[in-house]
Amino acid sequence: SDHPEIQEEIYRKDDRLLTLLKDVYVESRDPPVQVKDGAGEHLPCKQEEKRLTKLGHLGDLDVKKVPKGKISIVEALTLLNNHKLHPQIWTAEKIAVEYSLELKEVNSLLEFFIPFAVQEFPKETKKAI
Repeated sequence: SDHPEIQEEIYRKDDRLLTLLKDVYVESRDPPVQVKDGAGEHLPCKQEEKRLTKLGHLGDLDVKKVPKGKISIVEALTLLNNHKLHPQIWTAEKIAVEYSLELKEVNSLLEFFIPFAVQEFPKETKKAI
Protein backbone atom coordinates (compact mmCIF):
# COMPACT_ATOMS: atom_id res chain seq x y z
CA SER A 1 0.00 0.00 0.00
CA ASP A 2 3.04 2.31 0.39
CA HIS A 3 3.92 1.88 -3.30
CA PRO A 4 0.84 2.24 -5.52
CA GLU A 5 2.96 1.89 -8.68
CA ILE A 6 3.92 -1.66 -7.65
CA GLN A 7 0.31 -2.58 -6.98
CA GLU A 8 -0.66 -1.14 -10.35
CA GLU A 9 2.05 -3.19 -12.10
CA ILE A 10 0.82 -6.36 -10.40
CA TYR A 11 -2.79 -5.91 -11.53
CA ARG A 12 -2.05 -4.56 -15.02
CA LYS A 13 -3.01 -6.92 -17.85
CA ASP A 14 -0.31 -7.78 -20.35
CA ASP A 15 -2.08 -8.08 -23.71
CA ARG A 16 0.92 -9.70 -25.42
CA LEU A 17 1.11 -12.42 -22.75
CA LEU A 18 -2.64 -13.04 -22.94
CA THR A 19 -2.38 -13.43 -26.73
CA LEU A 20 0.44 -15.97 -26.38
CA LEU A 21 -1.48 -17.90 -23.72
CA LYS A 22 -4.40 -18.36 -26.12
CA ASP A 23 -2.10 -20.44 -28.35
CA VAL A 24 -1.23 -22.83 -25.52
CA TYR A 25 -3.15 -26.10 -25.47
CA VAL A 26 -2.75 -28.59 -22.65
CA GLU A 27 -4.23 -32.06 -22.77
CA SER A 28 -4.16 -34.20 -19.67
CA ARG A 29 -5.14 -37.85 -19.45
CA ASP A 30 -5.08 -40.36 -16.63
CA PRO A 31 -2.96 -43.46 -17.20
CA PRO A 32 -4.99 -46.43 -18.37
CA VAL A 33 -6.56 -48.36 -15.54
CA GLN A 34 -5.10 -51.82 -15.10
CA VAL A 35 -7.69 -54.48 -14.47
CA LYS A 36 -6.96 -56.78 -11.58
CA ASP A 37 -7.57 -60.37 -12.51
CA GLY A 38 -7.80 -61.46 -8.88
CA ALA A 39 -5.20 -64.18 -9.34
CA GLY A 40 -2.62 -62.70 -6.97
CA GLU A 41 -4.98 -61.43 -4.28
CA HIS A 42 -4.81 -64.44 -1.98
CA LEU A 43 -1.10 -65.17 -2.24
CA PRO A 44 0.50 -65.24 1.19
CA CYS A 45 3.21 -62.65 1.65
CA LYS A 46 6.70 -64.06 1.95
CA GLN A 47 7.57 -64.61 5.58
CA GLU A 48 10.96 -63.37 6.64
CA GLU A 49 12.89 -66.23 8.19
CA LYS A 50 13.77 -65.46 11.82
CA ARG A 51 15.88 -67.10 14.47
CA LEU A 52 15.88 -66.95 18.26
CA THR A 53 18.61 -64.74 19.65
CA LYS A 54 21.45 -66.09 21.83
CA LEU A 55 21.30 -63.67 24.73
CA GLY A 56 22.45 -65.50 27.85
CA HIS A 57 22.07 -63.52 31.08
CA LEU A 58 21.24 -60.29 29.20
CA GLY A 59 18.05 -61.72 27.69
CA ASP A 60 15.77 -59.18 29.36
CA LEU A 61 17.62 -56.29 27.68
CA ASP A 62 17.20 -57.29 24.05
CA VAL A 63 14.84 -58.62 21.40
CA LYS A 64 14.02 -62.33 21.35
CA LYS A 65 13.95 -62.91 17.56
CA VAL A 66 15.88 -61.41 14.65
CA PRO A 67 15.78 -62.03 10.88
CA LYS A 68 18.36 -64.53 9.67
CA GLY A 69 21.49 -62.71 8.54
CA LYS A 70 21.12 -60.08 11.28
CA ILE A 71 22.13 -59.88 14.93
CA SER A 72 20.84 -58.02 17.95
CA ILE A 73 22.85 -55.41 19.84
CA VAL A 74 23.51 -57.74 22.78
CA GLU A 75 24.59 -60.51 20.41
CA ALA A 76 26.95 -58.14 18.60
CA LEU A 77 28.56 -57.06 21.85
CA THR A 78 28.76 -60.67 23.04
CA LEU A 79 30.37 -62.04 19.89
CA LEU A 80 32.82 -59.13 19.68
CA ASN A 81 33.83 -59.68 23.29
CA ASN A 82 34.13 -63.45 22.80
CA HIS A 83 36.36 -62.90 19.79
CA LYS A 84 38.48 -60.40 21.70
CA LEU A 85 38.94 -62.76 24.67
CA HIS A 86 39.34 -66.02 22.69
CA PRO A 87 40.14 -65.27 19.02
CA GLN A 88 41.43 -68.80 18.38
CA ILE A 89 38.07 -70.28 19.50
CA TRP A 90 35.68 -67.59 18.26
CA THR A 91 36.92 -67.31 14.69
CA ALA A 92 35.03 -65.43 12.00
CA GLU A 93 33.92 -68.77 10.50
CA LYS A 94 32.52 -70.03 13.82
CA ILE A 95 30.73 -66.73 14.47
CA ALA A 96 29.20 -66.77 10.95
CA VAL A 97 27.82 -70.29 11.51
CA GLU A 98 26.71 -69.67 15.09
CA TYR A 99 24.78 -66.48 14.27
CA SER A 100 23.65 -67.29 10.69
CA LEU A 101 25.72 -64.46 9.16
CA GLU A 102 27.69 -63.96 5.96
CA LEU A 103 31.42 -64.56 6.49
CA LYS A 104 32.43 -61.30 4.75
CA GLU A 105 30.10 -59.34 7.05
CA VAL A 106 31.58 -61.04 10.12
CA ASN A 107 35.09 -60.22 8.91
CA SER A 108 34.09 -56.56 8.48
CA LEU A 109 32.47 -56.53 11.91
CA LEU A 110 35.59 -57.95 13.57
CA GLU A 111 37.84 -55.55 11.68
CA PHE A 112 35.98 -52.32 12.31
CA PHE A 113 34.31 -52.84 15.71
CA ILE A 114 36.51 -53.48 18.71
CA PRO A 115 34.93 -53.45 22.17
CA PHE A 116 36.78 -51.39 24.73
CA ALA A 117 37.50 -52.49 28.28
CA VAL A 118 36.28 -50.41 31.20
CA GLN A 119 38.87 -50.16 33.93
CA GLU A 120 38.01 -49.00 37.40
CA PHE A 121 40.80 -47.35 39.36
CA PRO A 122 41.25 -48.01 43.09
CA LYS A 123 40.00 -45.21 45.31
CA GLU A 124 43.47 -44.14 46.41
CA THR A 125 44.58 -43.46 42.83
CA LYS A 126 41.49 -41.37 42.02
CA LYS A 127 42.99 -38.43 43.89
CA ALA A 128 46.15 -38.65 41.82
CA ILE A 129 44.14 -38.52 38.58
